[in-house]
Amino acid sequence: MSTILLQMADQPVPDSQAAFDAEDASTSALADALAAVGDRWTLLVVAALLERPRRFGELQEDVHGIAPNVLSQRLRQLERSALVVARPYSERPPRFVYELSAAGRELAGALRLLAGWGARNAEGATAPRHAACGTPMEARWWCPTCERPVSDDEGEELHFA
Repeated sequence: MSTILLQMADQPVPDSQAAFDAEDASTSALADALAAVGDRWTLLVVAALLERPRRFGELQEDVHGIAPNVLSQRLRQLERSALVVARPYSERPPRFVYELSAAGRELAGALRLLAGWGARNAEGATAPRHAACGTPMEARWWCPTCERPVSDDEGEELHFA
């Protein structure tokens, strides 16, 4: 289904919700996730924090090309979304170490999937491979109740709402 977005002159549509109309954005779990992490740079900041907690300067070095004001803005947004925790290490001047919350660490799986997709679809890149045997890896849906993989032909279409 195609959605056409209308933008009023004094009310711009946020980038993270550009693929959804206003009604869908307020009720969709996917839209909620995109509102938290869907804008430019945010997932790269999260990826840098997956390795270990980092100071602002370390993040700026690890996320190549991000402007300091944009990094500050993304960190504040991630804090408001409870995905990042800022722990002070200096009072004068105020400085912080940033680390992912438990909810932020849950994004690791989604980042692996996105990175794998990017590797498979980018020219010259290769998909992630299993270290033990070298086989390209693939993601599968898993039912924790049945404790088995779910095939594509089982059940209904996947819904994100």
